[in-house]
Amino acid sequence: MNDSFRILGRSGLRVSAIGFGAWAIGGPFMAHGKPAGWGEVDDEESVAAVHRALDLGITFFDTADVYGTGRSERVLGRALSGRWDEVVIASKFGNTFDAATRTLTGQDVSPGYIRQACRASLERLGTDHIDLYQLHLGDVPLERVDELIATLEELVDEGLIRAYGWSTDDPERVAAFAKGPHCAAVQHDLSVLHDAPAVLAVCDTHDLASVNRGPLAMGLLTGKYGPDSRLPMDDVRGDSPAWMTFFKDGGPAPEFLAMLDAIRDILTSGGRTLAQGALGWLLARSERTVPIPGIRTVGQAEQNAGALRHGPLDRAQLEQIHDLLHPQAG
Repeated sequence: MNDSFRILGRSGLRVSAIGFGAWAIGGPFMAHGKPAGWGEVDDEESVAAVHRALDLGITFFDTADVYGTGRSERVLGRALSGRWDEVVIASKFGNTFDAATRTLTGQDVSPGYIRQACRASLERLGTDHIDLYQLHLGDVPLERVDELIATLEELVDEGLIRAYGWSTDDPERVAAFAKGPHCAAVQHDLSVLHDAPAVLAVCDTHDLASVNRGPLAMGLLTGKYGPDSRLPMDDVRGDSPAWMTFFKDGGPAPEFLAMLDAIRDILTSGGRTLAQGALGWLLARSERTVPIPGIRTVGQAEQNAGALRHGPLDRAQLEQIHDLLHPQAG
């Protein structure tokens, strides 16, 4: 198949093999009294980054209602105005928030709230449908799955969404959601520093796309951060919450820096930047993968789109990386 495009699972939607993660363009917001964004952003630069990504062949844009408590969706909607026929848009639901204070307030996956959240996202985006609507809460109990599927299937029937998925790292939950007729994808953590073979196996079994969050290990795989780097406290990585495995105490985790050093030469072979090599690993890992690196500048859009030009790493490089990172498995 063309290495520049992928099919989004059972939906049949054709997307660029690399997407545009829109968490960062939402700007600062708070969750549980802690920063949950990536610091201040310039909306004009965000719009320019979206336009540049589109011009370079990126057609898949992933956001969420809670990113910047609505700001990411509004900025994305503004940037994509008049170009909706060129793109596939994904958003997420499940978190409640107060836009006035830019604060996450709780969680809600009741049928009524899902409908309310969907219509609010459509209004902020300025479009009449969402191509991929994703549950944003990774640990919703399995006994809620049937009700969730029923509600999402109704939204499909009404033309408000085309397909749906779950942002979760649990293979059992992925398999449970896959029984929904229009379930098309799982969004999960996957990078060259954090493989997820069990989730990818479920994707193969149920014909789901693997939408990869954290494809650049929260920026570690860009090569910008070393042992002495410290992130500002308005950046989610600066506070380093428990789930932030790649950054600890406001800086890169030493064990992951060591892993990166071990494979740096392979990732940067063939004229690739480090980030392009990391994305090339994901494209080679499975034909189902669609990495969504975060983008908030024109330069980042250009670098990530460059990975489309370079394409996947080859099989020998994949095996070499595996042997370096998992010598005990050899």
